Amino acid sequence: MKNSRFAVAIHILSIASTQSGATSDFIAASVNTNPVVIRRINSLLKKAGILKSQAGIPGIYLTREPSEITLLDIYKAVQGKDETTFSIHEDPNPQCVVGNNIQATLEDSFMRAQKAMENELANQTLDDIVGDLFV
Repeated sequence: MKNSRFAVAIHILSIASTQSGATSDFIAASVNTNPVVIRRINSLLKKAGILKSQAGIPGIYLTREPSEITLLDIYKAVQGKDETTFSIHEDPNPQCVVGNNIQATLEDSFMRAQKAMENELANQTLDDIVGDLFV
């Protein structure tokens, strides 16, 4: 199953950076999903210190400028603590030469790929994304 939390989080933050006070219902219509999904992701972004809202005042707001929010900040906000992009299947057959060694072999390769992806995300900001939306 694909996980789209990261893409939806960028969508949410792009709206927040261009439309002050956007509500979960408005964002949900743009994403084409249920407002509950938006509120759950908003909660993760608030916990990470990227978004804020105020009781009694509708809408969400960025806590800092889009140029100061990296895609890595967003990625880390919505990924589970031990969740990575690449996962290794569990319980391969230890009696098979490939099955016995595949996990250790893939772990190193996947860790390098994860690090490369995170380095790339660290070099891109929300401002880069928003700028590309309107060209």
